[in-house]
Amino acid sequence: MHPLRAYIHRFVPLTDAEWEPLAAVLVTKHIPRKGYFVTQGSHASELALVVSGASRLFYTRPDGEEKTTYFFFENHLMGAYQSCLTGQPSAFSIQALSPLELITFPYAVLLHLYEEWPVYERFGRKIAEYLLLGTDARLAELLLLSPEQRYQALLRSHKTKILERIPQHYIASYLGVTPVSLSRIRARVQAEETSHIS
Repeated sequence: MHPLRAYIHRFVPLTDAEWEPLAAVLVTKHIPRKGYFVTQGSHASELALVVSGASRLFYTRPDGEEKTTYFFFENHLMGAYQSCLTGQPSAFSIQALSPLELITFPYAVLLHLYEEWPVYERFGRKIAEYLLLGTDARLAELLLLSPEQRYQALLRSHKTKILERIPQHYIASYLGVTPVSLSRIRARVQAEETSHIS
């Protein structure tokens, strides 16, 4: 099964007739490490399924500091959704942290498919719910947990790819701390684990 069709199948099954109009517009793209899929301030018009590689969603503050808010890995649907939905410039950039292979399609095509095929409208609702749950969980972590609790939650989560494949300074930004603070948190957590074992 095509990787994008398999991804959609997690939410709704597609018949061959339903899949064909989307399959007809798919484009495979390759982005080199440190290249961009979306840049802050530009208008985003595409979504992409990540076939291979890793990337980060981030924004740059007026003082030039970058804040990483999310990571995308294989089998993630990726895009600057707010820009696609509103037509406004993207508030975020998406940058490749390793070479990316993407399957892309225009968001406008998805809107057209919503009108033509009820199954795509169901997919759109389910993906929106999925993204909303993820955003709510991320917001709750940032508002309710201390930096150390956020790190411990990351250790306990299913997000092992972040710890295995993302540079420490981006993980620190994602957790809302400096790299030095992250090093101290990691040392404290490891010391606690060692003391529990002994």
